[in-house]
Amino acid sequence: MSLNKPYADIPGTTVFDADMSRVGYHLNQFCMSLMRADNRERFKADERAYLDQWPMAEAQKQAVLERDYNRMIDLGGNIYFLAKIFSTDGLSFQHAAATMTGMSQKDYAQMMLSGGRSPEGNRYLNETAGGE
Repeated sequence: MSLNKPYADIPGTTVFDADMSRVGYHLNQFCMSLMRADNRERFKADERAYLDQWPMAEAQKQAVLERDYNRMIDLGGNIYFLAKIFSTDGLSFQHAAATMTGMSQKDYAQMMLSGGRSPEGNRYLNETAGGE
């Protein structure tokens, strides 16, 4: 991993950088395979068998099977690649984002319409405002 990552301590955020790209390469390639209808059908028919065709870490495969998008991100998944999974499941980006925040889709939509999450606690904002 890189030595200096000044963004590594942003609360609640995993930055998808070159190191994370390497960690998640096969996970993200699996996701991209779902762009093809025949691959989506093979995946839906037997998810585990389809995943076992990819040289992913077992933790990545488990996260996919559990649809634990936050864990997939921690394991190198990029949200734009992961979108192929929830699209395959017939779910919207908004629905997936809501599950990632632990909110209902309705509550998540209302939060976003109201301006999103509070920036309170954001490392960068605290530094620029004279905080920590």
